[in-house]
Order: sequence, then C-alpha cells, then structure tokens
Amino acid sequence: MANSHYEPPKQSAFGQFFDSLFLLFLVVAALFTPLYLKLAGGGKIDLPVADKSTWAGLGQSAVQQAQWEKLGFTPDTASSIIVSRFDYSFSVAELAVTAIAIVGYFVLLFIFSRSEYREVIDERFGKK
Repeated sequence: MANSHYEPPKQSAFGQFFDSLFLLFLVVAALFTPLYLKLAGGGKIDLPVADKSTWAGLGQSAVQQAQWEKLGFTPDTASSIIVSRFDYSFSVAELAVTAIAIVGYFVLLFIFSRSEYREVIDERFGKK
C-alpha cells in the first residue's frame, strides 16, 4: 500500500506575521506584567552607615578605597552605590502560584501536543 506524500496545511504570510507579533506581545506582557502589578522587583534598600562622607564611615577598607579612587569615585559619589542593596525578599505564596502556573502551562502544552500529534498521525496514515 503506497501512501501519498503528506502536504501540511499552508499559512498565509499575513497569518505568520500576525502570529509572530502576537507571540512577541505575549512574551513582553509576561515579562512586564509582574513589574506593573508590583509582584516582582522588590526594589532596593539602603544599608545604615555611620558617615556617608568618609570611606571609613562607608565601611570601606584601604584596598577598597584605593579601587574606588582608581575608578574616579569619592566617598560622596560612591556612597549611593555602596549603601544600596537589592531587596531579595519573596513571598512563599507568590512562589507557589508561579510554580503552579508554570507546571500548569507545561501540562496543557503536553495535552495539546498529544492531541495535535494524534491528529497529524491520523491525517498522515488515516484511520481505517
């Protein structure tokens, strides 16, 4: 029994362009939505220091001071960099929701892929 050559369905150039823009929009939305909803990017915290106008007050050793000065910084210009730290705190509930969303996405991906794979097999080899 000879099988005919499989010819997949064709998509128009406009359809491909629209799909590409739509996927780009979804990626950008997925990256920036948590920032706009204040679910990510906890911000920065300032460390308490004794005196921001001296290297010793900023807690810098002689070696660190020399390196800062090689880079052209003074205690006043380097203080905002030295005392600023990222806030790495997180919520366990938000982490759990994120994990559930990712696992759910992959479960749906496998379910849809399985059904599409079966459709292609049925279309190619046909059910009799």
